[in-house]
Amino acid sequence: MKTVIYALINDKAYSWHLTLDVRADMAYWFGEHPNSLKIWVLEPAVSFGQALALTVKLNEMQKKTKQAKSCSPDVLLREIQQQAERLDIPLARRVDSHQGLLLECDALQWEGYRQTAEGSATVRQDELAKLISILQGRSLLIEEMNQLMEHHGLLGAMKEPLLYMQMGYLHGKLQLSQGISLHYKRTFPSLNHKPVYECRRCGADAMHMVMTDCLFCGTSCPYCEQCLTMGRSRFCSILVSVPANQHMDQEKSPKAEKEHDLQRYIEPWGLSNVQAEASYLALTFLKGNEWESGSKPKYHNKPQQFLIWAVTGAGKTEMIFPMIQYMLNRGKCVVIATPRRDVVLELRPRLEKAFAPLPVVTLYGGSEQRWDTGTLTIATTHQLLRFERAFDLVIIDEIDAFPYHNSPMLEYAARKVCTTGGVTLLLSATPPRQLQRAAERGRLPHVKVAARYHRHPLPVPVLLPTPSLSQQQKRAAIPRSLHDKLNISLNRGAQIFIFVPKIQLIEPFVLLLRRIFPGIVIQGTSSKDELRAQKVTDFRNTSIRMLVTTTILERGVTIAKSDVYIMDADAQLFDSASLVQMAGRAGRSADDPAGLVFFAAKERTREQVEAVRQIKAMNALARKKGYLRSKKEQSP
Repeated sequence: MKTVIYALINDKAYSWHLTLDVRADMAYWFGEHPNSLKIWVLEPAVSFGQALALTVKLNEMQKKTKQAKSCSPDVLLREIQQQAERLDIPLARRVDSHQGLLLECDALQWEGYRQTAEGSATVRQDELAKLISILQGRSLLIEEMNQLMEHHGLLGAMKEPLLYMQMGYLHGKLQLSQGISLHYKRTFPSLNHKPVYECRRCGADAMHMVMTDCLFCGTSCPYCEQCLTMGRSRFCSILVSVPANQHMDQEKSPKAEKEHDLQRYIEPWGLSNVQAEASYLALTFLKGNEWESGSKPKYHNKPQQFLIWAVTGAGKTEMIFPMIQYMLNRGKCVVIATPRRDVVLELRPRLEKAFAPLPVVTLYGGSEQRWDTGTLTIATTHQLLRFERAFDLVIIDEIDAFPYHNSPMLEYAARKVCTTGGVTLLLSATPPRQLQRAAERGRLPHVKVAARYHRHPLPVPVLLPTPSLSQQQKRAAIPRSLHDKLNISLNRGAQIFIFVPKIQLIEPFVLLLRRIFPGIVIQGTSSKDELRAQKVTDFRNTSIRMLVTTTILERGVTIAKSDVYIMDADAQLFDSASLVQMAGRAGRSADDPAGLVFFAAKERTREQVEAVRQIKAMNALARKKGYLRSKKEQSP
C-alpha cells in the first residue's frame, strides 16, 4: 500500500510522519495549530513498510538538526535521499533533480483545498468511536478491517477506510504496524548488518519468509508463508491493532475483596472434592496474580501461567467454570482456545447454559461470528492470531495436542493475546515434557488432578505381545491371545476402541475382524472419513460394537462402557502422551470404571513403559491424597 511521508514544521523544530490519508493529517494539525505550522509532503509516495522505516531514520537525523531555521527543502531532501539509499528504497534513483519532491502546504492552502471535492474529508465521530470499540484487542490486516466494518454496518468508514484509520491513529486510539518487521543483526566475523525479518502476526522468522517482487515497494518484498491461510502478511502490509483496555473496576478491585471467600465461585458447579480442590488452587493463583499485578508498576507486569495437570476423564471443563465466573464478575475478558473446531462447537452449548444470559462468541474457520466481540469467547487456536492483548484469562485446552503442540506459531499467538498482568491457564492430561519438568522443579505453578470424578483408579494398560498388523494381515488371522481378549470385551458388553497408527491399515483390519467376528458390527473411521461424526454417534449408541480408528479419536470422545486396544503400540507415531490419551478412553464412567486397556505390539518400547509409569504414578498420587474410594466404598 502506498503511503505518504511528510515533515511537520514549526518555528522551533520539525518532525517526520507518515499517513494513509493526508487529508486526516491536514485537518488534525491545522485544526489544532492553524497559523504556526507548515507541512512539506514528500513526493512520490512509498510503500507502508518503507515509509515506516524511512520516518524512523529521518527522525533520528532530526535530532542532529533541531532548529527549523536551518532546514531548507534542499537540506531535507539530502537527508531523505541519503536514508532512502541506505534502506534500499528506490526513491532516490528515480529522480535527477531535488526540486519538486517536497510540496509545501500551510493552513490557508489547506483551507482552499478542503473546499474542493477531492479535498473534502468528513469523519463521523460516532462511527470512529464504534470502530475503535469493536477493534479492542484485535490485530487485523487492511482486508480484514474492511470485513469487520462491513459486518458492523459502518457505512461511512467503509467508504473512506484509510481516512478513518488515520484519524484514529492520529488521536492515539489505533496502532499501525507492519505485517512483517525488519531489524538488522550484526554478523561475525565480518560485522556486517544482516537484515532479519519477523512476522508480527504469527512470530515467524526468516525460514518462513518468501521474497517476491512487489508493486508497492518497487523491490523484493517478503511475505509470511506460515500464516498465509489467515491472509497475506507482507513487509508493506498494514496491521491495525487496538490493545484491549486494561482498566480495573475500582469497586471490584483485589483490595476490595481481600477477605472474600473463594468458595462461592466453586459451590454452584457441583464439583467433586477432587475437582473442587484443583479449582480452588487455580482461583487462589488468579487472585494472587491480581494482587501482584495491581501492586507492581505496570512495566513489571507480564502474563503468568498456571497448569492444571489432570488425568483423562477428570472433568477439566467443569473445573474451569469457577475461574471463568471469577473473571467475568470483574468485567474481564476470557477466551478458551482449543486445537479443534469440533471441540469449539461442543463447548458452546455447555458454556451458554452455564453462563446464561451472557452471549458466547465462537470463532473458527468459516464462523459467522468471526467479527463479533464478547467477554466470553471460544476459539480454535489459529483464530488467536487476529487478537493482541485482548483477554485477561486465556485458557489453552489440550496443550499437548496437534496442532498446538510443537507449533511455535500457535504458542506465539497464545502469548500475544493475553493482557499484561493476565493469566494463561494450561490444561492437559499429558503435558509436554518441558512443562512437566518446569512443574516438578517449581518453576511452573500447577495442580495435579490425579483421580477422575468417580474416584476409581485409572485402568492400567496391559502389554500384550502380538505380531505386527502387517503380519496378521498376511496370515489373514489374529493371534489367539488377542482373539481371547476381544471375546472377553464382547462378552462383558463393552464397546471396543481399536487404534491403529496409519489410515491405510484401517480397512484391511476391519475386513479381517468382520470375518473373525461375523455377528458383530465393525466399522472403521479416520480424519478422511466424511461419515466420521455419524459413526461415532452410532458407536456411542452401541449400533457399532468395534470401531477401528486412528489417533483422531484419542481425545474428546467419551463412551460409557468401553475397552481399548492399541495395535502396533510400538509404532513411532505413538509417543507416551498419545498412548495415555488413547488409554484414557476406558473407565470414564462410574458404571464401568475398570475398563480394559491393551498395548498390542511386537516389541516393548520406552514409550509404552513411560505411559504405564505415568498412569500408575497418577493412581499412586490419588491413593496417597485419599482421592480414591476405599475397598469398602467400591464394594456393592
